Amino acid sequence: MGGGLVPDAVQPLDGTLVIKLGYRGGGFSGIAEQPGQRTVGAELRHALETSLRRPVQMELAGRTDAGVHALGQYVSVPVTTAELALRGSRLVSSLVALTPDDISVCGIFRADPGFSARFDAVRRHYRYHIACGSMRPVMAWEHAWWLRTIAALDVAAMERAAACLVGEHDFRSFCKARSAQLIKDDGRSTCRFLERVGVAQVTGAFEPLVAIDVCGNAFLHNMVRIIVGSLVEVGCGRRDPQWLIDALEARDRRAAGPTAPARGLVLMGVDYPTDALVPWE
Repeated sequence: MGGGLVPDAVQPLDGTLVIKLGYRGGGFSGIAEQPGQRTVGAELRHALETSLRRPVQMELAGRTDAGVHALGQYVSVPVTTAELALRGSRLVSSLVALTPDDISVCGIFRADPGFSARFDAVRRHYRYHIACGSMRPVMAWEHAWWLRTIAALDVAAMERAAACLVGEHDFRSFCKARSAQLIKDDGRSTCRFLERVGVAQVTGAFEPLVAIDVCGNAFLHNMVRIIVGSLVEVGCGRRDPQWLIDALEARDRRAAGPTAPARGLVLMGVDYPTDALVPWE
């Protein structure tokens, strides 16, 4: 029988398990599974398949690259009637025991059959942390981009620039060039809708940081990190806030700023329709 939670018999998939996941991205080659690489997806698959004693299909709310962290990643997994009858606390205990220390199972939920963590998402929330100054950050080192600047970033100018990005735009200039070309070749659009791009001074891990919050329905490859790199160009005084409009209109990756390092980016959370997720007790 093995050490799993359910019997081996093949059963129809009658519901969906949704896992809220957090992880420290520094030790992973991203979340997507890759042969020979340590990934969040591979670690989670091992834990799930050991617990359920069968192969599983997983769908991710957002694909995070190597070094990117998460506090609110969601993963959906079709499950059987027998699995739906399991106690949530038992399943959580099994997943916690089978995942490494840099992954946290933050909660589990039930959803209807066919629910998709990716396609049923209403919006996604990202935050990027920046540490400024000549002193290397201590506690925030693993989740902030250290800018070795003497002068502080001009947060007000960054806020004015950020306002140019809110709404629906073609963000081709803010997408990794190779990915943008693949999207174009497939006949898909690089237009996306951003509800909010905010810039603020905060205290994180006992240290002063600049936080950039980006909220939207969907994102292109490296989109948030290129937005951050572009806003830093404005914050350092190298570009005018209105430059972001020119970068958007150019629809050319070379028109925007550099790609900010992965370590400062956190997937904070994902929103779903009301009542789509029911806590699994």
